[in-house]
Amino acid sequence: MAAPAQPKKIVAPTVSQINAEFVTQLACKYWAPHIKKKSPFDIKVIEDIYEKEIVKSRFAIRKIMLLEFSQYLENYLWMNYSPEVSSKAYLMSICCMVNEKFRENVPAWEIFKKKPDHFPFFFKHILKAALAETDGEFSLHEQTVLLLFLDHCFNSLEVDLIRSQVQQLISLPMWMGLQLARLELELKKTPKLRKFWNLIKKNDEKMDPEAREQAYQKREISFTTHPEFISVLTFTPLSEPVTMDKVHYCERFIELMIDLEALLPTRRWFNTILDDSHLLVHCYLSNLVHREEDGHLFSQLLDMLKFYTGFEINDQTGNALTENEMTTIHYDRITSLQRAAFAHFPELYDFALSNVAEVDTRESLVKFFGPLSSNTLHQVASYLCLLPTLPKNEDTTFDKEFLLELLVSRHERRISQIQQLNQMPLYPTEKIIWDENIVPTEYYSGEGCLALPKLNLQFLTLHDYLLRNFNLFRLESTYEIRQDIEDSVSRMKPWQSEYGGVVFGGWARMAQPIVAFTVVEVAKPNIGENWPTRVRADVTINLNVRDHIKDEWEGLRKHDVCFLITVRPTKPYGTKFDRRRPFIEQVGLVYVRGCEIQGMLDDKGRVIEDGPEPRPNLRGESRTFRVFLDPNQYQQDMTNTIQNGAEDVYETFNIIMRRKPKENNFKAVLETIRNLMNTDCVVPDWLHDIILGYGDPSSAHYSKMPNQIATLDFNDTFLSIEHLKASFPGHNVKVTVEDPALQIPPFRITFPVRSGKGKKRKDADVEDEDTEEAKTLIVEPHVIPNRGPYPYNQPKRNTIQFTHTQIEAIRAGMQPGLTMVVGPPGTGKTDVAVQIISNIYHNFPEQRTLIVTHSNQALNQLFEKIMALDIDERHLLRLGHGEEELETEKDFSRYGRVNYVLARRIELLEEVKRLQKSLGVPGDASYTCETAGYFFLYQVMSRWEEYISKVKNKGSTLPDVTEVSTFFPFHEYFANAPQPIFKGRSYEEDMEIAEGCFRHIKKIFTQLEEFRASELLRSGLDRSKYLLVKEAKIIAMTCTHAALKRHDLVKLGFKYDNILMEEAAQILEIETFIPLLLQNPQDGFSRLKRWIMIGDHHQLPPVIKNMAFQKYSNMEQSLFTRFVRVGVPTVDLDAQGRARASLCNLYNWRYKNLGNLPHVQLLPEFSTANAGLLYDFQLINVEDFQGVGESEPNPYFYQNLGEAEYVVALFMYMCLLGYPADKISILTTYNGQKHLIRDIINRRCGNNPLIGRPNKVTTVDRFQGQQNDYILLSLVRTRAVGHLRDVRRLVVAMSRARLGLYIFARVSLFQNCFELTPAFSQLTARPLHLHIIPTEPFPTTRKNGERPSHEVQIIKNMPQMANFVYNMYMHLIQTTHHYHQTLLQLPPAMVEEGEEVQNQETELETEEEAMTVQVDIIPSPTDTSCSQETPAFQTDTTPSQTETTASETGASSNPEAIPALSETTTTVAGAVSAPAEAYTLQDATSAPEGTK
Repeated sequence: MAAPAQPKKIVAPTVSQINAEFVTQLACKYWAPHIKKKSPFDIKVIEDIYEKEIVKSRFAIRKIMLLEFSQYLENYLWMNYSPEVSSKAYLMSICCMVNEKFRENVPAWEIFKKKPDHFPFFFKHILKAALAETDGEFSLHEQTVLLLFLDHCFNSLEVDLIRSQVQQLISLPMWMGLQLARLELELKKTPKLRKFWNLIKKNDEKMDPEAREQAYQKREISFTTHPEFISVLTFTPLSEPVTMDKVHYCERFIELMIDLEALLPTRRWFNTILDDSHLLVHCYLSNLVHREEDGHLFSQLLDMLKFYTGFEINDQTGNALTENEMTTIHYDRITSLQRAAFAHFPELYDFALSNVAEVDTRESLVKFFGPLSSNTLHQVASYLCLLPTLPKNEDTTFDKEFLLELLVSRHERRISQIQQLNQMPLYPTEKIIWDENIVPTEYYSGEGCLALPKLNLQFLTLHDYLLRNFNLFRLESTYEIRQDIEDSVSRMKPWQSEYGGVVFGGWARMAQPIVAFTVVEVAKPNIGENWPTRVRADVTINLNVRDHIKDEWEGLRKHDVCFLITVRPTKPYGTKFDRRRPFIEQVGLVYVRGCEIQGMLDDKGRVIEDGPEPRPNLRGESRTFRVFLDPNQYQQDMTNTIQNGAEDVYETFNIIMRRKPKENNFKAVLETIRNLMNTDCVVPDWLHDIILGYGDPSSAHYSKMPNQIATLDFNDTFLSIEHLKASFPGHNVKVTVEDPALQIPPFRITFPVRSGKGKKRKDADVEDEDTEEAKTLIVEPHVIPNRGPYPYNQPKRNTIQFTHTQIEAIRAGMQPGLTMVVGPPGTGKTDVAVQIISNIYHNFPEQRTLIVTHSNQALNQLFEKIMALDIDERHLLRLGHGEEELETEKDFSRYGRVNYVLARRIELLEEVKRLQKSLGVPGDASYTCETAGYFFLYQVMSRWEEYISKVKNKGSTLPDVTEVSTFFPFHEYFANAPQPIFKGRSYEEDMEIAEGCFRHIKKIFTQLEEFRASELLRSGLDRSKYLLVKEAKIIAMTCTHAALKRHDLVKLGFKYDNILMEEAAQILEIETFIPLLLQNPQDGFSRLKRWIMIGDHHQLPPVIKNMAFQKYSNMEQSLFTRFVRVGVPTVDLDAQGRARASLCNLYNWRYKNLGNLPHVQLLPEFSTANAGLLYDFQLINVEDFQGVGESEPNPYFYQNLGEAEYVVALFMYMCLLGYPADKISILTTYNGQKHLIRDIINRRCGNNPLIGRPNKVTTVDRFQGQQNDYILLSLVRTRAVGHLRDVRRLVVAMSRARLGLYIFARVSLFQNCFELTPAFSQLTARPLHLHIIPTEPFPTTRKNGERPSHEVQIIKNMPQMANFVYNMYMHLIQTTHHYHQTLLQLPPAMVEEGEEVQNQETELETEEEAMTVQVDIIPSPTDTSCSQETPAFQTDTTPSQTETTASETGASSNPEAIPALSETTTTVAGAVSAPAEAYTLQDATSAPEGTK
């Protein structure tokens, strides 16, 4: 994929093609899982398949796909592999299968883990074949396959099996390949390495000669001086044609080098070897770099490799190097070169005596070293330990060009990474947007390599981590921008006018032609910068469009991003646009630049500011917007114009394009990441290494934290002492009080705390005692102090009986450190999160907790549950949009909270007024919070202290119980509380009540003191900032809001101690990281104490629209998933309460010990069968309908009409039985099928009150996080499994249903898929035809699993089901009709015409007439919904076409009397009769443009 040609889409073979293949026939004989009698293993089969199927087809993806899908690797290749049968074909076959698994994004190493014995031997042979000289035994294409396999190995270091091999390969002994002088230099730099080197030499001396020879051979397998690569590079011509095999081989080789450099464990030893081999110099001097088309990707990869070889890190310690340290290293290199020149090379005296800044540019170095001879240059290089010493009287074998480049590239000044980043424009331009190597099209097949960073397990430094994420986030946004530009500009139809200008033949909602464009301000640069501080321009457009579109343009807000586009079309007026042809040449696009709106200008040319004031009404249709241009981009463009005489880009723009606000936040996120890279990014010490993927992954677990807390108040977590004991199995629980009546919650628990570092123990007895002690918990019940006499003073309490794993998650969340909770579907993740928040709030009232989720919906669910617990609502705050969706009357947004505080202040001052009156104190104490404070101090406290002195315990005798009530000074104030306030039973009880009353009063004044700031701050903005920074204790926002507003939050001085993240496995890596840094460090340290992440990495990851970033760069990997891969300890919730146990079995195999909560077996709704259906879940096989299975009207827009009709027919059947329509959801795995099903529902039953619409018709991906009682699922595909092969999507699909799951699919395709076997083996164990019980009404009393008393009917196919539902519906209509007639006791002819229902009943007078009416909901038995040639419902169906018999449909019918679907339809129950239009598949694909 060197040239940016349009990539081809890989077309999957059909099932019939698969069955006809030679491979399939062999599979059925030797290894297919469903074959009982298999032929014995034959090595010749592997040789034949490799030669005839793989090599002969030039490694065709289609052939390899077939082999991999048939389970060739699992059931034949690796199962029978041993050193005895190992051969070239065998090795290559395994590599091809593993590479294909990575391309398909499915787990590749599982089979090797199960049978690891021969892996070391296999790996050694792969290395030998890939990197040693093989005398042409392996072709270049084969070597490319081997390199790709090795690359996958190096990127899978979390697999123990692979890590052990890689560690042996890349370690200190590989430095044997260094020149002796260079080796000495390196050992001198790091003294401890010399010790290890001497040890290695000693061990080598002890080996016998043969073993030593083998060890040397292993170490000498060199990546960098690989002769095959160097020779391919050397013999690539500059302009003659070159085979793409050579280009792809070179690209893959450099990709492997980059991946070795970008991982610290391999880089530590490898970077020195790479530097010593001068591979980069060889590459930069090669012809391939200068080939414009073929070498474009190679040179981009080379730039990435150069970037990583000089990365700002100490290879040995792994510490990031600062700007100063990098400058020092550069100066050391130059000065050592100057010293060498001064001492040994008189011709370089001028160079030696110059200052560094004068000689460290490329130009000056070439000026000094260019005139020298090759031999002199070699001597200089050898003096610097870069090359071996040149023997006397011998000439160098190296070219002068190579020697010069070696010295210059090593010593030239480098622009620092952060400087490069700050000079980079944030908006993409046309050069990046349409570069296929950087932003590939969506049809990326996974074959070629790309010039993109990868997000894997480990990163070099935080800077590297942020930079990779920055680049990928920028490119993913660029891809979405490209789609928007292509859509908008092609809709505008730019054509060339007769006079050579531009004329627009169409229009677009999101783009307008520019009438005038003027740059109005270029501000001076800041000191030390060479780009302007700000560039502003005015853009004038003519809004001669509909009012609502005009409003959208006028509604552009400050900071909205737009794009300025120049088109110069060459096509004449009226040329049609073809979306399949390249976009740029069709529309003549020349430039794209980004800009940010400052505001619209009024009549006087001033910017209209956003604010509460109404916007002025502007006359006419001309509107001018003031925009900010990117200063970096402007500076680059102007430099290009002045230096190279290029045209001024800013005088050419003729289109402005806006984007949807929700998709347009990329610039703010990129600025946030860039700001993070410019500041001291202080991550807590206990998290730093884990985020980079190094060190002990469990080091941040609470059990290893030095500040572990011994005693925790679990508040209302436990419902009883029995619940507490059950929650700590294997622990000895000691309660501090003996009396069972006092053993009631809340409880404080003291845990045995052991320091994580642990000392060596001297004897076993101490260890035994320690173990016993480590399992003893001291439980202390305590009473919550009385809060006052009113019912609302009673604290809200938790009612959930948490399981012991949920309790462990809650305990871990309360302790400092990193807590990761894996929550399978239905295991109460949100309940655990809310309880953790509540417990932190009560245990650490001075701390502040930040809640971050992926979606507004999840945040609202959390908030609704938080409000049900004992948390004061004045401490809650919700940031960002979405709070309006909260299902509560209260407003938790910033301004909502300000209003709450002001209203509450007035309420409390009223209470103060009432208290003042009850005490008979004159004056106006309730005027402000300040006067109320004085009133409390001088009037309330004095009375309370006097009262306490009278009733407190004097000496040994208890005061009289009546005194507590008699002397109480606030009787009148509490007159409105439930009476009597004092019970008079005991002194202690009444005294506690009196103190509770005082606490109630004191709380009023405490709150008023907190609200005092709102009296001093006058504006709503200031008040909201104060609330955010000082008042709120629990602050919630989405991860996107955190990324957008980080700058503002840091500027305000926002502070927090704890973070809780819900849906953590659905959040992008960078959007998970940013919330850790929403505050400035204190004295160079982060104040973050806890980080709780709750998610499920077995469900779907974050959505990445571009397949290349998703697959190649692994951008869909969330931080949560990466932590799990690295080995960070997790608490796995293990009891679900959502679905029937039988449904849970379809996905619980993916989790550790996932079981069911007791109520799943006990509650009637789970134990009762699904009425009218024999099974609670069933896989229903759907064959081709009229010769068509899946269809694809647009690329990746898959549909399957047979399945869609079947799903809708079952939905209608269930509704006719009495199931509520809103308890049923229809899911599918593709957008195309979703639109088709919605269309069929609209035509069949959408407006029919007897049936209605399902709760949702959507895709599996969109339905993640939601659930319903009954799910009907269409899997669509009939050619290839498609993206359901991602087990995470299967888990989501299987886990959405509570009571019933009915799946429609091509069984022969899905049952052979290895990854889906655990679920599909259970599904295929039941019959594959739908079993229904039509006479069983909903709800039923039949128990799940019982044989029904009613007759079971088997539905063989979709037309039969459609017939059946049609007849069932007609029967229901007639029954209703007869019932009404009996009720009214009137003949049909006498029914009043004015009543709609009765009017329709007159149309259904007789059974025969009723059968001839085509109801708009039902496919008739003769419905031929789709044919292969013309995908439309046929209008010429005749009775002879139907083969469904009356006995099959289960009811007598008259097919001849039923017209086809396209004839006149009558809506039952009140809708208007209308002719139905001919219905084509294209109708159903009326999705938004570009929907995939």
